[in-house]
Amino acid sequence: MKKILFASTALIATASVAAAEVSFSGYGRFGIGYEEDRSGDVPNISTTAGGGVVTNTATVDTDNTILISRFRLNIDASTETDSGVQFSARVRLQADEDSGNGEAESAGLNGARFSVIYGGLRVDAGNVSGSFDNLPNYFGIEPGLEEFLGQYSGVDYSFLEYESTSAGDNAVFAQYTVGNFAFGASYDQLTVGINGSPTDSDRWDISAAYTFENITAALAYGRTDLPGGGDESLTVLTLGAEFGDFEGTLFLADDDVANSAENGTAYGFSGGYNIGAATTITFAYGDGTADNDTQQYGVGFIYDLGGGATLRGAVGETTVGNGDGTVQADFGAWFNF
Repeated sequence: MKKILFASTALIATASVAAAEVSFSGYGRFGIGYEEDRSGDVPNISTTAGGGVVTNTATVDTDNTILISRFRLNIDASTETDSGVQFSARVRLQADEDSGNGEAESAGLNGARFSVIYGGLRVDAGNVSGSFDNLPNYFGIEPGLEEFLGQYSGVDYSFLEYESTSAGDNAVFAQYTVGNFAFGASYDQLTVGINGSPTDSDRWDISAAYTFENITAALAYGRTDLPGGGDESLTVLTLGAEFGDFEGTLFLADDDVANSAENGTAYGFSGGYNIGAATTITFAYGDGTADNDTQQYGVGFIYDLGGGATLRGAVGETTVGNGDGTVQADFGAWFNF
């Protein structure tokens, strides 16, 4: 009897493991990066009047050219019920260099994202991407190994994003897809300090997207209701299209934030053109009408080595408001797994 019971228990456990799936995916990248007038935190050693040694940190000019790298591993676990409802969760392990001084940093896990999927409905909870982060063509084509140039550079509103190296915001995102339409919405609470006391503020956004053959149009609106009436909002319209060897995106946004020097219209575009069987030229431009908006522009390339590996690089310039522009460039290898 005991043998039968043990055998039955083992069979049930085996069936449970078989019904669930755990998968790994991600990418690695490494190369060299140049940033004009780069600065970062480095150890600072000083002596005291009594002859003692004190070690702290100081922000100083560092080498403009450093070794850049990233290792990203996604760990996904999922199972599906008899009725077809899928439950899944993801955590991410990521290690980057310190962009200020070029020193290596250790890898760490981020906050978990949980998902329920049934038919065209998907609901995420935990460390999630909001409507803007999920909006088709919001980020467009970002040139460079580090993808340091973006058509969205003129946006100053802080929206809900998936965090790769921290716990993220504990939030909810839902999306429903039917035919060529997709509708999304997210909500989270931000805790801010008002006169030393914690106060919750609401942040939410909604989106809609439609794909017709080779063209996708998307629209999103988000709002943060801050205590004391300092509400902020963002509206974004994107267009993306593919025409043979050319892929392009257009970006238009209006943000209303607490800093009046950052209120206004943001706009930009990006694209990629295949000039051969293995080479793609990429470009991006972003700017805004506000006094302190960030302008970015530059060009890059991607050379396909096959097997999920590419060589990538770009050169561009970033300017904040009326300040001096900063030149940045990178080059290296990217491989997916």
